Amino acid sequence: MAKRIGYVGTYTKQDSKGVYQFTLDTDKKALSDVTLAAELSNPTYVTVSDDRQHLYAVSKEGENGGVAAFSIDEETGALTKLNSQSAAGSPPCHVSVDHETKTVVTANYHTTNIVSYLTNEDGSLNPAHSVVEHEGTGPHERQEKPHMHYAGFTPDEKYVIAIDLGSDRVITYAADQGELTQVQVFNTAPGSGPRHITFHPNEKYAYVMTELSSEVLVLHYDEKDGSFTQQQSIKTIPETFTETNDGSAIHISSDGQYVYAGNRGHNSIAVYKVDQDSGQMTFVEWTSTEGNWPRDFVLDPSEEFLIVTNQKSNTMTLFERDLTTGKLSLVQSDVHVPEPVCVKFK
Repeated sequence: MAKRIGYVGTYTKQDSKGVYQFTLDTDKKALSDVTLAAELSNPTYVTVSDDRQHLYAVSKEGENGGVAAFSIDEETGALTKLNSQSAAGSPPCHVSVDHETKTVVTANYHTTNIVSYLTNEDGSLNPAHSVVEHEGTGPHERQEKPHMHYAGFTPDEKYVIAIDLGSDRVITYAADQGELTQVQVFNTAPGSGPRHITFHPNEKYAYVMTELSSEVLVLHYDEKDGSFTQQQSIKTIPETFTETNDGSAIHISSDGQYVYAGNRGHNSIAVYKVDQDSGQMTFVEWTSTEGNWPRDFVLDPSEEFLIVTNQKSNTMTLFERDLTTGKLSLVQSDVHVPEPVCVKFK
């Protein structure tokens, strides 16, 4: 397929109106057709169901925050809103959906909770099913309370993993038909501020991006009880870089060979080679994102391309990816998208 449709979640504090749609032409190696797909307030994170039929976006509705469900047109990628669910307080910052599109989970940076929702047959959302509040602090000035930054499913979907930047914890919940029950807690180093996690396709290893200490933590994952043990930590920025850097997104190639980590401040993507036996990583290179504050990035379905969203410069950047070396080559920069945060493909 030469043309692939993607979506960008945004802040709507300035010029943005909601979720945007774009096209990647893999023959021409170009991004184009950036258009508004759904008018929504602060849909900073979106996710697409495995069957490519639904998109879920965090959103703000007046004084409430929650999540909105959309159906995706198979041909055009157009979004049609199904419904939304919300509650008092700030909107969440992360949303995930399971493989069968039966359960949606959100994480809320401001209200300290993670929430699960069961879906209806058409993909629409029922009211909140399970709400878990968190407590705790950390030594960093931004760790005055819990800041839940991620909630998503383990590869076998027995568990939901919640990541708390505020108290340096990776928390495992048993996920039984949307009911969340805490079963494990992994504590990262104090002040590290864990943010996002991605799993190796062999399901034995996981990689956690820390926002405050700019590291990737290599964890061994035990699917029997949902526990983690740390194998390695590796910096995502040069030792010589002394300005502010906030770690952002982390993703792994589907063959498990390469991990990519985003740096806001250093404005780069760090590339790592993965040892398939130990899960540990070796640094390959840094690549400039050609923009300011790379909040997120995504591999396209072919994994021959990688797209970065630069939040503060209102741009997307397109890279070609060498499947053998994992290295990135700049193809196109300065593609305008207002206040971009999250990027996903249909």
